[in-house]
Order: sequence, then structure tokens, then C-alpha cells
Amino acid sequence: MNENRGPGHKKGKILMAGRLDGKVALITGAARGQGRSHAVRLAQDGADVIAVDICRQIDSVAYPLATPADLARTEADVRDAAALRAAVASGLARLGAVDIVVANAGIGMMSEDASEEQAFRDQVEVNLFGVWNTVQAAAAVMIEQGRGGAIVLTGSTLGLVGRGGNGRGGSDGYCASKHAIVGLGRTWAHWLAPHNIRVNSVHPAGANTPMVINEAVAKLFASAPASSGADVGNLLDVQLIEAVDVSNAIAWLVSDEARYVTGVALPVDAGYTAK
Repeated sequence: MNENRGPGHKKGKILMAGRLDGKVALITGAARGQGRSHAVRLAQDGADVIAVDICRQIDSVAYPLATPADLARTEADVRDAAALRAAVASGLARLGAVDIVVANAGIGMMSEDASEEQAFRDQVEVNLFGVWNTVQAAAAVMIEQGRGGAIVLTGSTLGLVGRGGNGRGGSDGYCASKHAIVGLGRTWAHWLAPHNIRVNSVHPAGANTPMVINEAVAKLFASAPASSGADVGNLLDVQLIEAVDVSNAIAWLVSDEARYVTGVALPVDAGYTAK
């Protein structure tokens, strides 16, 4: 997907138009929600975008995932390493390089019909193995290019605090995978620093996207006791952040303005992790 590049000014806010000119970004989970927002924002800054999404349902997930109508160009399951390598190769053939990776694809609320074992496995395979597969598919190309680059992994506030798990396969798998994102980001920062490739992670609070705004999550919040930690209460006066708030952080992290920022786990959480 190659979005039209936006103007330098929009709604009174200055966008650093052109700061990613000549760059190519690979973004997973890009059909909608945060991934779609990231793709649009990086395109506004001048990047060409290789957009990847599964575009079909995973049976254990409690809410509808992206469809082919959401993303007409590139379909790949991040659990499938070969499919990701093929997506990167296709992008290279058309755009000539990969400079930025945003490993964003992930799942949240699991279906009540899923077994605990399947729920845990699917969480870890998408949210952790999928991130590993994405970076492995792109890193060798970035190293060979010899022009540096930037990688951002999408974590969660629940990967930075002790809340969220409750002994169930879905919630435990989500928290475990998001905690692991922090470790991967830090160790990959060491791995790739000699090649001038920076690696950071972002950790959003609850965001106004289909992963959170759906019937399954609404039912959970309505039935959960106040002591469960299910609420997404933030220090700042906002219930849910917007996807663009995360996109703005990523746009900075992958730009030259953050050229010496690596190995950082950055909360974008309206103060959630400070509580």
C-alpha cells in the first residue's frame, strides 16, 4: 500500500512532511486499527509502505479480524514465516528496499469457546512468534542493504505492569507475549546496533480500535469487578487513546530525530503505567 503523501499542515498541527522521503516501511496488521493508522502516518511523512495483514478470522479470537476488503494488496499470516518472507520479497521487487519495520500485528480478547490451551497458544503465536517472524524476514535484508534503519515492536501497557493476567489462557498468553516484546526489543537493539539499525517498542494503553471496541470486550468490562484490573483507567482524563497517538510516537521513533534512541520500551498510555 502506498498512501498519498499528506500536506505539511493539517488541522492546525504541523506534520514533519518529507522526513521519511525515500524510505520503505513494512507494517504488519496494517488493514485497520493501529496498523492502518501507522501506515497512513508514515506515508504522510513520505515513506512508501508494504502493508501486510492476515485478512481472515482466527477461530479462537472473540471479535472479527480484518477481511480482504480491509486490505486488498498484501495478505499474510504473521505466524507463517514463509509468507512473511514472500511479502518482503514482493515489496523489495516493487520498492527496492526495506528501511523501517513496524511489527504491529496482534490479537486481543479470546472467544469463550476456545480451549485455554488454544487461547494461550494463539496469543503467543501471533503476538510473539509473529513479531519474531516479521523481524527475521526483514532484518537480513536491512543488514545487507547497509543503510541502517529502524524497527518498532508493538507491545502493550500490560507488558510493563503486573496486571492483566488471571490464570486464563487468553489473558495469560497476552500478558506473557507483551512482556516478551520488551525483552526482544532490548536484545535486538544489541544485535542490530553494529548495523546502525535501531530497535524500540511502543506500549499503548487501551485504544479506540476494533480490538477494544467490540461486543466481546464490552461484555467483559460490564461483568468484571472493579478489583479485576480489567478497566483501562488512565492518569490523564481520557478513557481510550486514539490510534494516531501511537502512530505519532512511531513516526518519531523511526525518523532521524530519534537517531540515537534504541532499546527503549516507550509507553503511550496517558499515564496508565504510572498508576
